[in-house]
Amino acid sequence: MSKREDAILVSVILPVYNGEAFLEKTASSVISQTYQNIELIIVDDHSTDRSLEISNKLKELDKRISVFSNETNLGVLETRIKASRLARGEWIAFIDADDLWEPDKLEKQISLQKTTGCDLVYTASAFIDADGNNYDWIMHVPTEVSYRKLLKQNIISNSSVMLRKNDYLRFSPHEEREYDMHEDFACWLKMLKAGLVACGVDEPLISYRLSKKSVSSNKVNASKMNLNTYRYIGLNFFEICFYQVCYAFNGIKKYLHFKR
Repeated sequence: MSKREDAILVSVILPVYNGEAFLEKTASSVISQTYQNIELIIVDDHSTDRSLEISNKLKELDKRISVFSNETNLGVLETRIKASRLARGEWIAFIDADDLWEPDKLEKQISLQKTTGCDLVYTASAFIDADGNNYDWIMHVPTEVSYRKLLKQNIISNSSVMLRKNDYLRFSPHEEREYDMHEDFACWLKMLKAGLVACGVDEPLISYRLSKKSVSSNKVNASKMNLNTYRYIGLNFFEICFYQVCYAFNGIKKYLHFKR
């Protein structure tokens, strides 16, 4: 897809903390997009490895890349918010420092957004292990997801989304909180609850990297964070109980695919 003067600018936000192992491949999957009118904003969250050095080298290779660094470790949410405020594009997209995009990911999302007028565009996800080997399973997504359906399972991968910058800054839960939760999930839920529309490209246009730690991570802690997300968006006790059961059931089904 050639660059056109009327093409919208998409700001791609890549927070990185000690991500030297995969950062180059991740950034390459962004700047190699068939949709060319992008900027890639890399924000190093006070890494202790070579992440910042690698980021600055990448910046020299492509003028669409800009690099910023945090003086202290802010965490991924505040880093994304910082980058979003720096973004020049009306639309933003996120990618984690160890995930990968297919070359036509943004092109297909932009095409769907222009066709439907939706506010949040997500895609299906493939999964890879730490060595880049594919799992034999794809997380498919519906063409549209409602607020109530999303409550049952967060099928919107953070590295797959494209949304308006102003919507993210409006709905992202960046105020101080007393508990940990899934901030990206909370953002999508708040958007849908407010009447915005989310639509999906049911193709695995991202590869989500699973480390051994993420596959065997503390499920109790993840469950607590999910419960806190429901509390944050204002569900009552009975709704929390119902959707927490749905979350557990769907989570078990999902992670059975990653047993090797």
